[in-house]
Amino acid sequence: MLAGSEGIGRIAFEDYGFAYRLGTVALVFILFDGGLNTPMRAVRGVAGPAAVLATVGVVGIASLLAVFAHAIGLGWPVALLIGAVASSTDAAAVFAVLRASGVHLQRRVAATLEVESGSNDPMAVILTMVVTQGLISGGEAFGWHILSFVAVQIVIGLGAGVAIGFGISALLVRARPTSGGLVAVLMIGASFIAFSIPTLMNGSGFLSVYVAGIILGNGKLPYKMALLRIHDALAWLSQVTMFLVLGLLVFPSRLLEIAPIALLIAAFLTFVARPVVVALCLLPFRYPKQEIAYISAVGLRGAVPIVLASYPVLAGAPGASRVFDIVFFVVVLGAFVPGALVSWLASRLGVERSEPPPPQAVLAIESLETLDGELLSFYIDEALPVAFASLSELEFPHGAAVTLIVRGRKLVAPEPTTVLQPGDHVYIITSPAEKPLVLLMFGRPEAHH
Repeated sequence: MLAGSEGIGRIAFEDYGFAYRLGTVALVFILFDGGLNTPMRAVRGVAGPAAVLATVGVVGIASLLAVFAHAIGLGWPVALLIGAVASSTDAAAVFAVLRASGVHLQRRVAATLEVESGSNDPMAVILTMVVTQGLISGGEAFGWHILSFVAVQIVIGLGAGVAIGFGISALLVRARPTSGGLVAVLMIGASFIAFSIPTLMNGSGFLSVYVAGIILGNGKLPYKMALLRIHDALAWLSQVTMFLVLGLLVFPSRLLEIAPIALLIAAFLTFVARPVVVALCLLPFRYPKQEIAYISAVGLRGAVPIVLASYPVLAGAPGASRVFDIVFFVVVLGAFVPGALVSWLASRLGVERSEPPPPQAVLAIESLETLDGELLSFYIDEALPVAFASLSELEFPHGAAVTLIVRGRKLVAPEPTTVLQPGDHVYIITSPAEKPLVLLMFGRPEAHH
């Protein structure tokens, strides 16, 4: 806003078409990164509740928000657009806050939030497009057309994502790129292919991108850790870029006029609409009240509403420019208020799980080839039988060995006389056949992002 036409930068920018196209690219990167970082076991465990939240939940929030917006004085066209545009949570915002906050949530809570936020954007996109076209056509696009449109989008998007994900995985095995940089380029190309093909087939490209990311992220990727860091950076760049675009497109002089109504809508969405709908969606799955309350609270908004708000402006829907101004308040309040309370709420509601502190250094093996072996990291707890034992006293199976010990800020070279201390992070190389014995000795391995 400071850089915009009414700020000190005086940059005149009101190109909604460019913003929409840039936002589409940003969403591809954001959703692909979310998919890459979503474990398949997490998807299996919360597939039912996450699917309900990503479909029925989005429609429910959009409906409540539209009714409220109309009740406080906005016309139905504007109210319906606000409901559709602001109905979904933002994948990049949720992933970033959960990882950066340092809080370790119970697995079902974290998985539900991440899978919901990664998969509910397509429904919000579909709703926004349907509502926009319905308003332009005078209501002819509503009714049963919505259900058929949604079904086609989901089926094509899901099918294309699965096919492209497995196809790229097979291509990586056969092509064997000679450089890690080439693998990164291929993955970026894969994300755009996963979006483009189903979109041209009238399916949901955004759902396809997320599904393809899940399949690739859970496969055997060469240079996997490096690729995850690259796509994490691209997702952050996309998020930051869209917030800058939002600031340039917003005119402070217009915000003052709309502020009272917009703040009411943002507050209603954060404190009423999402909690009510999430509770109704999750009760059949027997989630405890504390988990429902936490999932309700972490309804972060980010780049997605900015992109969606541009679409009705481009299409010439009635009241669309006013919707964009209201979205500013929805995004700001919906990102900062829940985001600031993530750690505090997790502690108060008891949804944290005890996790060892992260190591000061992380060791990883990067290879173009699929290796017959694995590098695992373990945290040495006092309760483990290997604690206070020297390496010479431990009977490691053949094909397994300690390669490095991280002790605070020190890197300790493993020797027969080295004693494992509580708080150590121990890196062990093991063959697939001996892995069960290593897990029996050291417990569950650590997960590094």
